Amino acid sequence: MNVTETGAAQLNPSPSLNRTFSIAPMLDWTDRHYRFFARLMSREALLYTEMVTTGAIIHGKGDYLAYNQEEHPLALQLGGSNPADLATCAKLAAERGYDEVNLNVGCPSDRVQNGRFGACLMAEPQLVAECVDAMKSVVDIPVTVKTRIGIDDQDSYQFLTQFIDTVSAAGCDTFIVHARKAWLQGLSPKENREIPDLDYERVYQLKRDYPNLSISINGGVKSLDECVTHLKQLDGVMVGREAYQNPYILASVDQQLCGSSAPLLSRDAVLEKMLPYIEKHLEQGGRLNHITRHITGLYQGEVGSRAWRRYISENAHRPGAGIEVVRQARASMTPVYMSSE
Repeated sequence: MNVTETGAAQLNPSPSLNRTFSIAPMLDWTDRHYRFFARLMSREALLYTEMVTTGAIIHGKGDYLAYNQEEHPLALQLGGSNPADLATCAKLAAERGYDEVNLNVGCPSDRVQNGRFGACLMAEPQLVAECVDAMKSVVDIPVTVKTRIGIDDQDSYQFLTQFIDTVSAAGCDTFIVHARKAWLQGLSPKENREIPDLDYERVYQLKRDYPNLSISINGGVKSLDECVTHLKQLDGVMVGREAYQNPYILASVDQQLCGSSAPLLSRDAVLEKMLPYIEKHLEQGGRLNHITRHITGLYQGEVGSRAWRRYISENAHRPGAGIEVVRQARASMTPVYMSSE
C-alpha cells in the first residue's frame, strides 16, 4: 500500500528495507515537510516520523498518519504501552502503507514517563515484549524497537541484554540503540542528549553477542565518516540532529554509504526540486514558514549562508509570504559571496 499527502491509499510494493542509514525521529522536526526535503537528497535513507502516541491516533481529531507518498521507505514511530492500542495503531499504519512500525523505548521526557512509555519501559521488558507481540500479530511489516543502553542506575550490560533477550523472544529482530543511558530523574530531555557520555563499545558488544539481530546505533554521530566507522561493527547508523541542522550531508549518503553511482545533487538543485512542493503547500492554504524552518540549514558552511538564514527568518513568517521569499533568500547570498568576506 501507499498513501498520498491527504491520506488516500495506493498500491505500493515495498522492498526489504535498507537500514544502513536512517534519520532519527525528532519531535517537532521530522514532520512530513522535512521528510520530503530529506528524500530529495537520499533515496536510500530510511526515514522515521516524529513519535506519535497511540492516544493521538485513536482519539485525536487530526490525521496523524498522513504523509507524502514520495517519502518511502518510511517508518512510523509509536509511543505507548498498551498492547491492544499499539496493535490497533500498527494495523492502521500497515493499511496506510508504512514500511515499518517502531516502538519508542528511548524518550526520557517527563510527559512520556507520565504516560508510561518511552525510556521508562526499559524497566518493563516483559510489557515491551507483549507490545511487540501484539503488533506483530496484526501486521506483516517489520516491528522494531528504539531503546537506550540503560536507565538511571539500571545501566549494566546485563540489564541491557536481559531487555534484548526478552523483547527479541517476542519476535523483534531489529533494535536501534541510542548509545547513552537515560536519566529519568533530575535531567531534562535536552540534557539527556549530552549526559552521560556515549558508550559506543557497549552497542558494538551487543552486536557481537547477538549476531542474528539487526543492531543500529544512534547518538552523537556528526559525519558520514563516523557512519563508516560504525558500520564496520554494526548493521546501521541512525543520525539525528546533524541530519536536521546540516541536512546537505544527506546528499552524499547514497554514494558514500550505499554504493550508489547516481550524480551528487548540488544545494541549488535540491532547492529547485523543493520549490514545487512549497508552491503546492501554499496553494493548499499552508504557510511558508511551515516548510522553510526545515531548510534553513541547506547552505550551512557556504559563504552567504548567514544572509540566507536571516532573510528567511525575517520574512517567511509574514502573512501572505510566498515562494518569492525563498528565491530572494537565495539571491541575497550572492552579494556576500562576491564580497571580500
